[in-house]
Amino acid sequence: QVELVESGGGFVQAGGSLRLSCAASGSIGIIHTMNWYRQAPGKERELVAGVRSSGDTSYADSVKGRFTISGDNAKSTVYLQMNSLKPEDTGVYLCNMYSVTYGRYYWGQGTQVTVSS
Repeated sequence: QVELVESGGGFVQAGGSLRLSCAASGSIGIIHTMNWYRQAPGKERELVAGVRSSGDTSYADSVKGRFTISGDNAKSTVYLQMNSLKPEDTGVYLCNMYSVTYGRYYWGQGTQVTVSS
């Protein structure tokens, strides 16, 4: 059974930094895409950043220049370095990974990020 576990969330003041990690345990097979989403109170879940096995990355406009996503397929782990954090970055951050082997996405439970002004 595959499980994705996020870590690294917490409470930080505006302008600060956090580094999130998401590691998959179990046999997830070949990973094609790793993504970070966030869920803010009263808002829809949004895609924050993604990285493909090719190394290509993509970012939401709201985080470009501040967040950096990186993935380690050998370790089935994805990271999100978040700098210059703003109060509007507050939310639950969830990772997901797409397994080519099993033809499905796997989701983590999320980690809370709170940015105070």
